[in-house]
Amino acid sequence: MNLQAIKAIYRYEMARMRRTVLQSIVSPVLSTSLYFVVFGSAIGGRIETVEGVHYGSFIVPGLIMLTLLQNSIANASFGIYFPKFVGTIYEVLSAPVSFVEIVIGYAGAAATKSIILALIILATAHLFVPLRVEHPLLMLLFLVLTAVTFSLFGFIIGIWADNFEKLQLIPMLIVTPLVFLGGSFYSIDMLPEFWRTVTLFNPVLYLVSGFRWSFFGTSDVSVHVSLVMIAVFLSARMAIIWWMFRTGYRLRT
Repeated sequence: MNLQAIKAIYRYEMARMRRTVLQSIVSPVLSTSLYFVVFGSAIGGRIETVEGVHYGSFIVPGLIMLTLLQNSIANASFGIYFPKFVGTIYEVLSAPVSFVEIVIGYAGAAATKSIILALIILATAHLFVPLRVEHPLLMLLFLVLTAVTFSLFGFIIGIWADNFEKLQLIPMLIVTPLVFLGGSFYSIDMLPEFWRTVTLFNPVLYLVSGFRWSFFGTSDVSVHVSLVMIAVFLSARMAIIWWMFRTGYRLRT
């Protein structure tokens, strides 16, 4: 394992975060704060509690997960796409560095940036609503696994995309709607039976539900099922990335 190569890629990507603090940190925190104000005031005035939890507190895990998924994908996809765009990816591919080390460097930095942002939003949430974390270690586990999984997903999108528009295509048209429809702002028990069954096919539901359980001890699906689903998603992403580097998919042309 070439630790020096991993460190070089990781530090380069983390430096980009320091250069774009307004875009990377301030903007997502302000956007999430607006969600607290709008949902907490407009909907929270009509729905006081959900499953025994104050509504403002109930939506915190969903908001954190929304930000985590969006930023994990965006950071990783741009991180690998930009070297493709300017042509420096060939220098990385020709260096004595394995694809595992390349992925760890890029995806690791993207996951780290997303986790830092998620923790900042968690601290900000305390300013708006009463909040407790019943299982902090499990909360961190969900946070890390989800950040890594969707950073790998963003890495896949960055390799697949051949223009800047495609970098936003999947996150905007698929991921964001799945988060909103995955129980981020409500319990699926509030839905009619048909739509509750349909929601069970939404993969984001298991991420949000397991993450919410670590806060309040309540969830729409079993926490064990959530962990299994995350493991499945992570394994699938790793298999796709292995295939991409094995075949040179959109890397050698």
